[in-house]
Amino acid sequence: MTPEEVKIPINLPEIGRIRARSAAETGCRHWILGCETLDRDYADYDAYKEYLAPLGIVRIRLQAGWAKCEKVPGVYDFSWLDHIIDDALSRGLEIVLETDYGNPVYPGGGGADPQRRLPMPGAAPVVPPEKNGFPRSGEALAAWDRWVKALARHFKGRVGEWAMWNEPDTNKTATPEEIVDFNIRTAEDILSEIPGARIGALSLASHQPVVLAKHLTLLCEKGKMELFSDIIYHAYSLNPDNCYDSVRGMLRVLKDLHIAARLRQGEGGCPSELCNTFAMKNLPWTLLSQCKWDLRRYLGDFGHGVESGVFTVCDFHHVGKGINRKGLLAADADHNVLGKKPAYHAVQHMTSLFDRETRLIPACGAAVLAEKASFAFRAERRGGLMGVWWDASTVPGDDREPGTADLMLTGEIKEPALCELISGKVCAFPEERILRLPGRMLFKEVPFIDSPLILAEKNIIPME
Repeated sequence: MTPEEVKIPINLPEIGRIRARSAAETGCRHWILGCETLDRDYADYDAYKEYLAPLGIVRIRLQAGWAKCEKVPGVYDFSWLDHIIDDALSRGLEIVLETDYGNPVYPGGGGADPQRRLPMPGAAPVVPPEKNGFPRSGEALAAWDRWVKALARHFKGRVGEWAMWNEPDTNKTATPEEIVDFNIRTAEDILSEIPGARIGALSLASHQPVVLAKHLTLLCEKGKMELFSDIIYHAYSLNPDNCYDSVRGMLRVLKDLHIAARLRQGEGGCPSELCNTFAMKNLPWTLLSQCKWDLRRYLGDFGHGVESGVFTVCDFHHVGKGINRKGLLAADADHNVLGKKPAYHAVQHMTSLFDRETRLIPACGAAVLAEKASFAFRAERRGGLMGVWWDASTVPGDDREPGTADLMLTGEIKEPALCELISGKVCAFPEERILRLPGRMLFKEVPFIDSPLILAEKNIIPME
C-alpha cells in the first residue's frame, strides 16, 4: 500500500509534496533508528541496508551479541559485526552499540536472548527463564568484563555511543541494585578502553518515574552517575500520548537529583497488523494506524525535548514467538524484505522536515482550541516557525476524515503551508482563515485528527 492510499484527506489546495532527504542531507540526530536482533539472526542486515540512509536518520541502534561473538570461551569473532558497522559507516551513519545479552558457554552466563524459549542453532540449551538474564557466576562475570573490554577496544574510533543491557527489568529476578551494579561495571569496562565514551544507562522497559528514581538514586549514592551521558527508558502504550505524564515525572526525577544526563526514549514502535505476541498485541492495528502511532510517539518525544528510538527498521522473525510487525519495512520469516510500509514514508517525511536545523521552542506557545484533549508545540527551522498538533485523546485508529479546530500560535508565519506527513502532501492555508494578532496568530478551522499535522513557513519546507 502506498502513502497515497493511506493519506488523510485534507480539503485544501495542494502546492507540493515533502521531498524525502537522506541522512547526509538531514543530519537528523533527534531519532535513533532501530536495527536490532541481528545478534540473534532474527533479521538480515544486508536485506535492508539500502533502505537505511534514505530514511533520513543518522544514528542506528545495534546489539553487540556476546553469545554470537564468543562461541568458544576466550575466542572472539567480531567479523559479523565488523561487516555491519563498516557498511553503516560507509553510508554516513553513526552507531549506538548496546552491550547484551548473556552467554550460555559459561556456567551462570545467562541466556543469549532474554525472551527465547528455544535454543539458538548449534548452541547449548536455553537456561530457565528466571536465569535468562545477566551473567551471575564469578567466572561468567569475569568473562563478561573481558568481552566488553575487547569489544570496546575493537570498535574504538568506529562506535561513538554505547548503551547498557536491554530491558533488564523484564527479568523479575534482577533487582535495582543488581541492574545498577551491572551498569557500572559495564560502563567502567568501556571507559577503560575509550575514555570519554558517551554511554546510555539503564535501558529500562519501564517508564514509571518511581522505578527510574530507585535506579538513579542508587547510581548517585554510589557516586557513579558521571559515567553516563544519557538515561534510557522504553515507552509502549496503546495511546502513545498516555505516557507523557510519566515522561514529565521522569524529567522531574532528573532535576530533583541534579542529574545533567539527557533522557532518551530508546525503543517505541507499533505493529502494522494484529499480532498476538510482543508489545502492543491483540489490537487490530493497520498500516494507517501504525503511521499515526509512530508519528505521535516520535514527534511527541521531540515535543517533550526527549531523544527517541524508532523501533524498528524492519519486521523480524523472533524464532519461537513469530514475526514482530513493528518494522517500517515489511519482511517475511526468511528475512526477505517485501517492501516499504507507509510508515517508512511517514518517518521519512518527518525527518526531512525536522532535520538538524530544527529546534524545539521550549515555551510551547501553541494551543488547539477544541473540546478533545490535544497536544501541540512549536519548533523552528532555518528561522521559520512550525506549529505541530494532533488529537491526543484516543488510540490511533483508521479514521481518515478530519474534524476541525482552531489553533493559536505565538509568533508569525508569513506564508503558512499545512503539511500532512503520511502522504507528504503540502497545502496552502487560506489567508481568510487567519487572524493576525500582536505576537500571535489564530488559525481558524484547521484540520484536526489523531495524527500530527504541521503549519509551517512555506519557504522552510523541503518540497519536490
